[in-house]
Amino acid sequence: MGMLCAVAFNRYGRLFYLDPGEFRPRVGDKVLIATDDGPEVADCVWAPQWVDEDTSGFPRMAGLAQDADLRRDEIIRQRKAEGRIAANRLIREHQLPMKVISVDHTPGVENAPSEEQPWGAGPRTTIYFTAPHRVDFRSLVRDLGATLHCRVELRQLSARDSAKVQGGIGSCGRDLCCSTFLTEFEPVSIRMAKDQDLPLNPMRISGACGRLMCCLKYEHPMYQDFHATAPALGESVSTPEGEGRVVGHSVPKDSVVIRLNADGSRTACPKASVCSSRKAYEERHQDAQ
Repeated sequence: MGMLCAVAFNRYGRLFYLDPGEFRPRVGDKVLIATDDGPEVADCVWAPQWVDEDTSGFPRMAGLAQDADLRRDEIIRQRKAEGRIAANRLIREHQLPMKVISVDHTPGVENAPSEEQPWGAGPRTTIYFTAPHRVDFRSLVRDLGATLHCRVELRQLSARDSAKVQGGIGSCGRDLCCSTFLTEFEPVSIRMAKDQDLPLNPMRISGACGRLMCCLKYEHPMYQDFHATAPALGESVSTPEGEGRVVGHSVPKDSVVIRLNADGSRTACPKASVCSSRKAYEERHQDAQ
């Protein structure tokens, strides 16, 4: 049991949960979060409160943002905007098939460069982009460095990484899974859509990135377990209402649809109450193995 709070680096951005330690920020306060590039300013969107789970594994808050930290954060935001404008302009001039997705800036230490480290720990701007193929951007990097007066790195993103960085709303009406809680992308196949009886229309099963939706993976194990134990379509079965034949499956309800032999009517029965022939059960069990 311990205390947790939630912060976000951008408005409506991804939430990060922290152990506030001895600090007690209120909603809207600016706080400091330790990162690999030094402390960064974030907004407190969920005030510290007690939770039942163990909080020892959560990162700790570095402190409350002071005036110097806020000035540094404002400079970073300004440099990001300058980097995006310069990148878009120079990409047009070089006629490169690139699209700028995001810009990040690390102030570093301005006077750090030395003979051993030409760039030292000086300022660095990282530009994330997408392109239909590999792009030779060496001349673009040189021009960007001369324009922005700092070290410039360009990193090409895949379609899924681009959606993760930009964020958006999925067909379900919620924020994209990749930009909220997914930490890594798991492989998704068209077979998962077939097993769940989903329409194989790319417009219906593709996400904002244009690839198969990550959520196809969530319920797939349940469908696999159901099909491994449920009677197959067309199989003769016995139900509490009489003999019949399987004409459909309802996996979310864990039931099967039966057409009764007596009058041809249809009824939905729980899978556990449907008994198939011993031979069909053994064949299905062998196929599952």
